[in-house]
Amino acid sequence: MSKTSQHIIFDMDDTLVHCNKYFNLILGDYFEWMTEWFQHVGLTTEEVRTKQMEIDVAGIDKLGFASANFPQSLIDTYHYFGRIHGRESSRKEEKLLYELGLSVYEQEIEAYPGMVETLEKLQEDGHCLHLYTGGETRIQKRKIEQMKLADYFKDRIYIRQHKNISALEEILTMGTFSRSDTWMIGNSLRTDVIPALTAGINSIYIKQQREWQYNLVELKQEPHNVLYTVSALTEVPEVIEEHLD
Repeated sequence: MSKTSQHIIFDMDDTLVHCNKYFNLILGDYFEWMTEWFQHVGLTTEEVRTKQMEIDVAGIDKLGFASANFPQSLIDTYHYFGRIHGRESSRKEEKLLYELGLSVYEQEIEAYPGMVETLEKLQEDGHCLHLYTGGETRIQKRKIEQMKLADYFKDRIYIRQHKNISALEEILTMGTFSRSDTWMIGNSLRTDVIPALTAGINSIYIKQQREWQYNLVELKQEPHNVLYTVSALTEVPEVIEEHLD
């Protein structure tokens, strides 16, 4: 096997640690509240889900991964249905919704199966590991500290509120990356794969069974560099090893 050292950039949320499932748990409670509050007009979970996603995505496009965006999307959706169905809003319900939304950031962090083994194997193979995550610094640092990720990534940790083509390009330009020897590993076509292909680096797309709608975009460009699709984090070392053979 070739021992060519690679720069391997990992996404964090829903690549190394669980994230989306906690939002789904909170949304489950939210949908129950909303359909109960609006039961007199027969409001359905699907109607609420569709509108909340629309508002949430619009907020992310504008503000990036700001922590206030998710709870605010719950309130804005509540206001929307209140307007069209003639139900008055209440400060008490707004406060309940905001607190419900913020509680998603207080969940205990859980690693994906094989996270430690995967990172250790890549280190043992001589690769240089980097962490690139989207969100607010305080929240993302809490996850990094709880999972002891600095043991693997040292000072090669990049936290950005906007996770897009220009953000990745800035990281690559500021660092000492040989693009042909650099990989982006993540679960998002929107924020991981497309920026990687645009930047001319290799990419491994970890396809999740239940993906956040925001991450699902059409891959229109033809990859001119390496793109693999896997279904589990633990497949990553073997994919890179076989590519280097």
